[in-house]
Amino acid sequence: MAKKGNRVQVILECTEHKNSGVGGTSRYITTKNRKNTTARIELRKYNSVLKKYTVHREIK
Repeated sequence: MAKKGNRVQVILECTEHKNSGVGGTSRYITTKNRKNTTARIELRKYNSVLKKYTVHREIK
């Protein structure tokens, strides 16, 4: 049987895209270690619709 690990999948969503009024969303899926990183993560990722790097925050 597989061992349950501390790594969980999280979804990152662009914060600027929501406020811009442009259709669609920019989302990325990544993993994080829930023991080391208990808070929600923020990463700068590329948004192909806005054509620039923006802050993506973890959503539920």
